[in-house]
Amino acid sequence: MRAFEIAMAVALAAVGIRSLVVWAGRGFEGTDPRDHLWFAAFVTGRVGVWLSLAGVFALSAASDARGRAAIDELAELRWYALVPLALAAVQVAAGYFLGRDRG
Repeated sequence: MRAFEIAMAVALAAVGIRSLVVWAGRGFEGTDPRDHLWFAAFVTGRVGVWLSLAGVFALSAASDARGRAAIDELAELRWYALVPLALAAVQVAAGYFLGRDRG
């Protein structure tokens, strides 16, 4: 395992956990159940981006191969690149729907 990838995975996971603690502890005063669902989606997207990026580095650290062999080994997991992108899209969409004016 590589020290840089492990350090990045731990750091990003710590940021994700901190984000979860901060956003879960923040009160939400909405009265509409849809707003509560959008807030939950926003927090899930925000925390999930950090944790999924930590997962990218953890997957890289778990590979013992070097050079081209590492690229070939990790190519099977290229679908994982969509996970942080999807979570970021969820966060953006939830932020939009939470911030829009309904009047």
